[in-house]
Amino acid sequence: MIVYPAIDIRDGKAVRLTHGRFDAETVYHDDPLEAAQSWVGAGARFLHVVDLDGAKAGAPASIGHLRRIVAGTGVPVQYGGGLRTIDAVREALRAGAERVIVGTAALRDVDFLDDVLAAYGPRVVVSVDVRGGKIATAGWTQVTDLPAAEAIGRLHDRGVASFVYTDADRDGALEGPSLTDVAAIAAAVRGRFLYAGGVGALEHLRGLRNLRQVNLAGVIVGKALYERRFTIAQAQAALDGKA
Repeated sequence: MIVYPAIDIRDGKAVRLTHGRFDAETVYHDDPLEAAQSWVGAGARFLHVVDLDGAKAGAPASIGHLRRIVAGTGVPVQYGGGLRTIDAVREALRAGAERVIVGTAALRDVDFLDDVLAAYGPRVVVSVDVRGGKIATAGWTQVTDLPAAEAIGRLHDRGVASFVYTDADRDGALEGPSLTDVAAIAAAVRGRFLYAGGVGALEHLRGLRNLRQVNLAGVIVGKALYERRFTIAQAQAALDGKA
């Protein structure tokens, strides 16, 4: 498992939301590139970049920032937010994204999902964003009746092998993940997945590691890093079982 520092972009700034609410925002950097460079300087090996404006609007709004982050850091970047057409996915990849994250469109538009998997397969990650155990869409502003495990099963049937599982109810709250829920998701995923949501202490990372789920490939951390709850080196050591 590796640590993925999160850079959420809104109105051109690096921010974090609490519980996924757009009205509960904290700005940490006026320039997302500064945030990216600080994480890479601290040892980050991969970056997780989310275009919050794009997620809400349905079309990417921060491709320019993605391009700057890729050029200015030299580490691989996975990018999501508003990637709901094949053209948007292509644009993100051309801007330098190593992997693209699709969410709402993958669940609502199977033709789009089939097309993007056929074109870019291994570079496509599907975001399974959850509130109360059910899939949340449109930048977490709409909650469906579809349970997360059932959604993952449907996506597997379409050929999806990589996921980001985000517990939006816990995101930014620093109170830790539900290890029971993460274990249940691990049981449903036949490929690999990353976990995001609520990590606020090294013990939370140790708890995820101690689940010993071989398909849990990494943990996305945002607010805890910005607020200096621990460093990237300490987080990686916790995931490696060295701290």
